[in-house]
Amino acid sequence: MGKSRSTRRERAAAETVVEDVDGGRAELIPDRDRPRAWSLLIDGAPQSHVDLDDPAHLSFEYQRRLGHVIDLVAPPGRPVRAVHLGGGALTLARYLAATRPRSTQQVVERDAALVQLVRRELPLDPGARIRVRSTDARAGLAKVPDGWADLVVADVFSGARTPAHLTSGEFLDDVRRALAPGGLYAANLADGPPLAHLRGQIATAADRFAELALVADPAVLRGKRFGNAVLVACDHPLPVAELTRRAASDPHPARVEHGRALADFTGGAAPVTDAAAVDSPAPPPSVFR
Repeated sequence: MGKSRSTRRERAAAETVVEDVDGGRAELIPDRDRPRAWSLLIDGAPQSHVDLDDPAHLSFEYQRRLGHVIDLVAPPGRPVRAVHLGGGALTLARYLAATRPRSTQQVVERDAALVQLVRRELPLDPGARIRVRSTDARAGLAKVPDGWADLVVADVFSGARTPAHLTSGEFLDDVRRALAPGGLYAANLADGPPLAHLRGQIATAADRFAELALVADPAVLRGKRFGNAVLVACDHPLPVAELTRRAASDPHPARVEHGRALADFTGGAAPVTDAAAVDSPAPPPSVFR
């Protein structure tokens, strides 16, 4: 009997899980190369990858770049307080919990049905100090106490686009309010040629923070293709040299822009306000083929 149940569990674990959630059709697809790893797709768009046996494994290139930021936010192993705007499969929260035990984290994920699906199919380590709130990212951020967070990560997409109200200077004002002195903000941005959205986001962050860096595939920075870029911002010098080394050594190497080169890249773009904000551009269909 025990062997039969085990066989059934193993067979079930290898099957794709499909379920309608608030944001569309969610699919949890097993990774054939890693026994307890899954990819999360929403309406066909890849969102997250999780390895339950090795939560420190980051498969998606933009998540590895955010992982580098997490690694550099404090000395190795030191617990931090983090806010994640956008949860997906809770990949980055799991990564931080694995690499910085005893950290305290708040995840804000609007899609309550998705949270239930992830908790059921990809359960969190019960020892991880991760609290998940099902509400709008900006509303959830507003409830974070002043100066509480060492790190705020924004990775929010609805229909593969970042909602307009999470792209403005007023939104970044609340990020700054929630950050502790010396705290760090990191955002996953997506854009393609002519990169107007990305340039506007850099200009907006430069209007609020003293130090910026951008991590992206060189082809994305040259406007050759649609892709992700990780924007890092704070009010103290960034570990640019170490971030550059880590980004360059990735399986998909990235370039780090900062200082004058990043200012030149912005090309005179104006900061975004709530009144003028729009959703980030939709990716072309070919991105997910």
